[in-house]
Amino acid sequence: MTTTYRKGTLADSYAVYQVFTRSIIDLGERTNVMAITGGNDPEVLKSLWQRRQPMFEFLAQTAAQFWVAEKDGEIIAYARLTEHDGLMDLTEFFVLPNQQSAGVGRELLARAFPKSEARYRVIIATLDERALSRYLSAGVYARFPIKYFYRKAEKVEVPTDLKFEPLQLDIHLEALKRIDRQIIGHARAAVHQWIAITRDGFVYKRNGEVVGYGYVGDGNGPFALLDENDYPAVLAYAESLLAETGEDFGAETPLINKKAIEYFTQRKYRLDAFTVLFMSNEPFGRFENYLCFSPIFFM
Repeated sequence: MTTTYRKGTLADSYAVYQVFTRSIIDLGERTNVMAITGGNDPEVLKSLWQRRQPMFEFLAQTAAQFWVAEKDGEIIAYARLTEHDGLMDLTEFFVLPNQQSAGVGRELLARAFPKSEARYRVIIATLDERALSRYLSAGVYARFPIKYFYRKAEKVEVPTDLKFEPLQLDIHLEALKRIDRQIIGHARAAVHQWIAITRDGFVYKRNGEVVGYGYVGDGNGPFALLDENDYPAVLAYAESLLAETGEDFGAETPLINKKAIEYFTQRKYRLDAFTVLFMSNEPFGRFENYLCFSPIFFM
């Protein structure tokens, strides 16, 4: 049976979501980690799709490369890449468990993540050895792990001279682009425009100047601060907002972000068992000043 490859479309969103969930659940079983809580329950996966559909559709609409592999009319694998301001980010690369080790992944990666003149090439990678081998061969290398810290949100007060204001993109977008270039090496207006309609955004000011931003909602992040010492106050503010809803607060955290980790450990946050690696063609950025988008499909 021949495997064929084609460009993905918005209409493929649910099919690739199914490839993603089946692949992640299989990885969790092989590594003895609960990758998706209740993932064997069809109702749980249906509910998760309702929450994740806007993100999958956003990724389809903004992808610089989106390729699927099909066999007998069924999508068995896919890979997708976004590109912003000279940075290429492989957001997803998943192959159904029963189709792995058959060359499908190699063919997809060659199409969706080509070696290029891009300044930076980035992958947020699971610890699947087969995929890691392909990423290393593609010329990206592990820089640091990322872990999810979480707890039931409570009201917290941390003294600060920061001023917290709701994000207004028409006013603040240039400041966000400036901060992103300093912290993560590239600007990404389209990402902010999407996140700002899916969760509550805030800017943090000192002496009238925007010195950071963050998002809180169904999943949190990203957060970027010019001064890492502001993390305790920013995280206390975000946690306190969610305390009003009775929900958990959590963040995908580069394990080089010392100040955020100090806040989480002092507040007795829990660590999720799932681990990913930030991989890139060369070191860049100030990720000790950054918390990633959650769920961590992109930075």
